[in-house]
Amino acid sequence: MAHLSATRPFVHEGAKIVNSTFGAWCEVGAGSIVVNSAFEDYAYCDRLADIANTTVGKFANIAAMTRIGPTDHPYENAAQHHFLYRSSYYWDDAPDDPAFFAARAARRTTLGADCWIGHGAIIKPEITVGIGAIVAAGAVMTKDVAPFTIVAGCPAKVIRKRFSDDVIERLLALAWWDWSHEALREALMDFRTLKAEAFLERYKG
Repeated sequence: MAHLSATRPFVHEGAKIVNSTFGAWCEVGAGSIVVNSAFEDYAYCDRLADIANTTVGKFANIAAMTRIGPTDHPYENAAQHHFLYRSSYYWDDAPDDPAFFAARAARRTTLGADCWIGHGAIIKPEITVGIGAIVAAGAVMTKDVAPFTIVAGCPAKVIRKRFSDDVIERLLALAWWDWSHEALREALMDFRTLKAEAFLERYKG
């Protein structure tokens, strides 16, 4: 019997999920927090990931202790403390600020298909991580990263592309991440054993 399910996410102990949706074959690691987010098919996060206001693309690989879509404080105001927007915590007659929370939720982060977010990486709101990109462990992403590109550092900078421009173009055209579950199973041994160029040759990419 398969470990994961096509009908519901496998949520490990201690994970907290709020206002989020999941496609088929998804997994949420122990102690993770997922808020206002959407996991597309096959996406997963490891333990203690903190993900907010994010669209997580198909086959996205999110390592442990990552922070994706962290929200900002109102740093342009005279004060930036919780009391400005979580006011009900401090006064019985002061409601929270709904406009502030709505603005936070609207700042979406997008992770492309089959990207890999390394351990402890931070990805700021409104950032797009391209298909097949790699964000190195401990990186802090403040700018978009192109498909199949490796970034590292604080702030993150481009290290190199995973493949030549030709191979990238062919992989994007092949779009194996849109294949059916059955087609993926049929090609499993080729995914395991063939480098990208050979895989493209076999599957006419």
